[in-house]
Amino acid sequence: MRLEIVLALALVISTSLVDFGQGAKILSIFPYPGPSQYIYISALLKALAERGHEVTSISTYPQKEKLKNFRDVAVMENIHLFEGFIEEAASGEKKSYIQEFLELAEPGKLVVTNVLENAEVKKIMKNEKFDLIISEVLVSEALLGLGEHFKAPIVAVSTFGTINFIDYLVGNTSPLSYIPHISVPYGNHMSLKERAANLLMETVDQLCFNYFVLPLQEEIYRKYFPSAQLSLDQARKNVSLVLLNDHFTLRFPRPYVPNMIEVGGLHVKANPDPLTEDLQEYLDKASEGVIYFSLGSNIQSKDLSPKTLKVLLEGFRELKIKVLWKFEAEDLPGKPDNVLIRKWFNQPAILAHPNVKLFISHGGYMSTIETIFHGTPVLGLPIIADQFMNVKNAVKAGYALELQLNEMTKDSFKKTIKELWSNPKYSEAVGRLSKRYRDQPMTPLETAIYWVEYVLRNEGAPYMRNAGQDLSFMEYHNLDVFLLLAAGVILIFVVIFYAICSLKKMCFKAGKVSKNSKKDKLKKR
Repeated sequence: MRLEIVLALALVISTSLVDFGQGAKILSIFPYPGPSQYIYISALLKALAERGHEVTSISTYPQKEKLKNFRDVAVMENIHLFEGFIEEAASGEKKSYIQEFLELAEPGKLVVTNVLENAEVKKIMKNEKFDLIISEVLVSEALLGLGEHFKAPIVAVSTFGTINFIDYLVGNTSPLSYIPHISVPYGNHMSLKERAANLLMETVDQLCFNYFVLPLQEEIYRKYFPSAQLSLDQARKNVSLVLLNDHFTLRFPRPYVPNMIEVGGLHVKANPDPLTEDLQEYLDKASEGVIYFSLGSNIQSKDLSPKTLKVLLEGFRELKIKVLWKFEAEDLPGKPDNVLIRKWFNQPAILAHPNVKLFISHGGYMSTIETIFHGTPVLGLPIIADQFMNVKNAVKAGYALELQLNEMTKDSFKKTIKELWSNPKYSEAVGRLSKRYRDQPMTPLETAIYWVEYVLRNEGAPYMRNAGQDLSFMEYHNLDVFLLLAAGVILIFVVIFYAICSLKKMCFKAGKVSKNSKKDKLKKR
């Protein structure tokens, strides 16, 4: 029965292009200089191009080789915008989530400005038409004006799951009683204290977004879309579909409206691209096991503090386990013989190799999904943003341990690795999680393709739009109803109060009249 369902869904996907003739024209905008984010969306864009759609991709990462039906528009002005921010984080400078988020406001304005000022983008906006827009939404809300400009439905993409400003696009609700804010390390069963902290964090986050981030995006929106009929707020609600890099088995179940779809790990291939010959041989011969160490595509190991590098090098030297370390400089002074450094590794293929026994990771969500898919235990060294929550969740799930990168010692580093290396409970836990995550009727990529083409086939699928988006804050939360009920209850009590007062007065008057009449009778006698 399960096989029949899978085959039927595959047939739907394979035949869905019939409605488009030669395919649709799709514009993708992923302007942020985050390699991992673009790796995620490029898997979908390439698949759409292979299915006959004409894809135009605006990003900072043009393809190395020309692809059929795929056109790159490179906005290279954005490539270095966040280098200072990333280097500070790697060197150990501690900032709160709110500080990090607010520091995105000005660069976010520049990111969008650089896109809309790009000569090729201007030409595209003037001369071309598109059937669909796929856009990242991360402090780049002004780009949603392209939907009205091209009269095309928008598919928004979030590479880290949902948060308040993503929920807003389609009127989704995330109850704070059991859905933790992305920056806090809580599960979905929170104590009173945790729920209070969660509510406070959400409130502060929304205030910062509405009063510091959105005004800058509003400024760009008015400048580059002067003829827009929609306000920026209306443009934000003019989104047909949201694709989330998330899955309920990876974090926890939560409510979604029909046009918010989980496609966590759509970039992960069941059979990764092959390793280079030398690496394949290196791993095949390492029957005793290998550690893979990477801090992701944004944070670079070469920017770590000298103290932290010393701890890592001495720890690896004394452990004598083979290590593959993503290190971005040509040379690493003091590197032990058991450590092999490269500026880049084919991470999915590395994690898929059976001799890789441990992943030392920053806890980025892309890496988290990959390690769950391939079933590798983790030593988490979180540095910024949602990495702290991701690592905490991994620890709670039983397949990871955590250390603070700039506080760990050589001994704590070695001890933690030995525990993860020798205790089978961690690999067993991630194996169970991997089995749950893989158990899906379609792959995440197939799911994403289906829903993107669903929006195309149904002209934006406006019937999926949540009516809650049209309500005011008071209407949405029924505050006007509660006020009316409260007013009714108060009115009833007021009426009762005055009725009692009136009865008392009447009784008092009646009593007084009775006493006076008795006195009059006594006087007459």
